[in-house]
Amino acid sequence: MPIEASEFIQNSDGSVYHLNLLPKHLAKTVILVGDPNRVERITRHFDKVEFKLKKREFYTQTGYYKGKRISVISTGIGPDNIDIVLNELDALVNIDFETRELKKEITSLDIIRIGTSGSIQKEVPVDSFLISESAIGFDGLLHFYESEHIQNSEFADAFSQHLDWFKKKAAPYVVDGSEKLISRMASSRLHKGVTATNIGFYGPQGRILRLALQDDKMNDKLASFSFNNKKITNLEMETSAIYGLSKLLGHNAISMNAIIANRAAGTFSKDPKNTVDELIQYSLEQLAK
Repeated sequence: MPIEASEFIQNSDGSVYHLNLLPKHLAKTVILVGDPNRVERITRHFDKVEFKLKKREFYTQTGYYKGKRISVISTGIGPDNIDIVLNELDALVNIDFETRELKKEITSLDIIRIGTSGSIQKEVPVDSFLISESAIGFDGLLHFYESEHIQNSEFADAFSQHLDWFKKKAAPYVVDGSEKLISRMASSRLHKGVTATNIGFYGPQGRILRLALQDDKMNDKLASFSFNNKKITNLEMETSAIYGLSKLLGHNAISMNAIIANRAAGTFSKDPKNTVDELIQYSLEQLAK
């Protein structure tokens, strides 16, 4: 039965509503970045770019790196944008754009986030790289979907108890990354850890400018928490939403983090652009293997 026009929205050219893409524009391997300017910092390494399109903060380029077809898409900042991007990426491969019906066979995408992040553990220094083995989300996005079967509730419950979690905040949820992509992208050069995804950059990540915080010890509590010998290593704003929606939709997802700040040590990278560029080159080489 066709999906109603108000639910699966298409533009006048038939493309999906926000990304403005048609199925032919999307590769099966997708790199997600927050900053639209970072798209060309990735595709400048490509042998060939076959398609470019920009709409709002969503900038897409599809091309080839060492013979591998890859799409690079900017998402903007935050889990609300990830909700748009992940659902529309899935629609591009798993909904028939002519009949507006779900396809019988599900296509799985490989989704790689390349982004910046701040460490909360002293042993994860600035200018290092980190793979998110799991993500803990404070954003609440996944609770709008039937998702408890993919969540690590024991981890989340232990975390909430450790932090004495303020009940008016969204309940934390924990989702693992793709073992397939972790195996593919990992090396001895990279740290591994649990990434905390926050709903904002200032108060939600414990930064104080003019506003007092509900819990000004939150980052210390995050850093001291451990569950089954796993620690929370870093903070950013998209990974839990990417992991949660990808797992629900049957896609593989991994988050590659360029550590440009160490909150525990109070340090910031002297050349964050170079750190991100090195992570881009590393990630492309791992994908091309």
